[in-house]
Amino acid sequence: MSGIHKYFNAAAAVEDVSLELRPGQIHALLGENGAGKTTLMNILYGLQHADSGRITVSRKAVNIQSPRDAIDLGIGMIHQHVMLTPDFTVAENLILGEQRADRWWLDRRALSEEVRTFAQQHGFDVDPDVPVRQLPVGAQQRLEILKALWRGARTLILDEPTAVLSPQETENLFVILRKFREDGNSVIFISHKLGEVMALCDRVTVLRHGKEVGVMDTVDTSPDDLTRMMVGHEIDRVRRQDNPPSKEAVVAVQNLSVKDKQGLDALVDVSFEIHAGEILGVAGVDGNGQRELAEALTGLCRAHEGSVTLRGKDITDQSIRERYAQRVSYIPQDRQATGLILGFSVEENLILNEEYLNAYSRCGVLDTTGIRSHARELMERFDIRSQGSGAAASTLSGGNQQKVVFARELARDPDFLVAFNPARGIDIHATNAIHRRLLERREAGASILLISTELDEVLALSDRVAVMFNGRLVHIFPSGTPRQVIGKLMVG
Repeated sequence: MSGIHKYFNAAAAVEDVSLELRPGQIHALLGENGAGKTTLMNILYGLQHADSGRITVSRKAVNIQSPRDAIDLGIGMIHQHVMLTPDFTVAENLILGEQRADRWWLDRRALSEEVRTFAQQHGFDVDPDVPVRQLPVGAQQRLEILKALWRGARTLILDEPTAVLSPQETENLFVILRKFREDGNSVIFISHKLGEVMALCDRVTVLRHGKEVGVMDTVDTSPDDLTRMMVGHEIDRVRRQDNPPSKEAVVAVQNLSVKDKQGLDALVDVSFEIHAGEILGVAGVDGNGQRELAEALTGLCRAHEGSVTLRGKDITDQSIRERYAQRVSYIPQDRQATGLILGFSVEENLILNEEYLNAYSRCGVLDTTGIRSHARELMERFDIRSQGSGAAASTLSGGNQQKVVFARELARDPDFLVAFNPARGIDIHATNAIHRRLLERREAGASILLISTELDEVLALSDRVAVMFNGRLVHIFPSGTPRQVIGKLMVG
């Protein structure tokens, strides 16, 4: 890619950027949220079109007008948010969009065997007949890669592929990518995790404010150098102070159990307390009951057994609004599915769950002036970058979407906050800011349940760490427990 320009409403999203990807290479693309990384890759994959610039593949100029053109050129893209059809099986997702010889009468048994053989050849262990909605997020991520390989990809674009993966799942992904590279193929790897970039990638391109600021081999740089290039200055890392929490138990969970949609045990006999001024971290491989725990505490699903009390008051059967009225806030795991309404504007998303308050409405009519003023204040305070408060949430980068959710929930000064992967897909500068605000709420006396698939995040912020496995709370450790001890319990 050479001299790529892309404008949105006269604002440059990508400005004169060039990128060279070589055979047998994993090339990292770094930058803050909104730096232009995803836009550049959407142009390469045909989802967007450059206003100017040139793309060549194998030394031939190409005109990529659609993802079909990119796929025909051997380019596959795995997006930050899974793009699978949840009610279709693994096999059905793989062949979706294909023109097959058996399209009038699909031999499902033969297709399943074909998919199973293909997956094994590429080091994947999948059940072709299971619906995608039943797969944990890590398995869905691997399926996205398998789908690209099924379509003949020789170049993979991976946009934040490890954002919700456990350390074990991340290492499994790296094994797959290294084998892909050894076969002479290439990868563009977008990530905010500089340790992963240094461990996996051969070369790095850094973007800042839509412009290219540096290209280098990873052996010739360091995480600190890359951070300075991305943000333009040094970053003062946030560190938790070991302040003893209050003896007051703000939240008490007793023998909590939850059934999933199939009536199976998703959460089994979980008990713990969170004190005022304490962060209780929850570590575990995704899909071990963390989502059900978060939703049971915030009213999104009903408890099968057990109780939840807030300041001594039983809230087990209270509605979501009743809990919010008691200053309970929730940062959900999936910002697009349950954190935002993508068709709504930024300012509308920033008042969700509070639109009925007098500050934002009068006699059932929204006060647009008050809403806009509130939004602009939060956008400045939380560094939300968009084309104005009236822009649709769908037009924001993934990191800025996450900031909208975080800003809305933190602006309410919650007494009890459930934060599920709060820094997912966020650049290092914004992650630092989010961590600082979580610690500020802790200092203000809030009780925080931090659920994260990032073990480093849990260990850095938590006063105590609870490990979950197979829907059960295995053990609660004090801060400072070695990560190896916690990691072993995470995998049973």
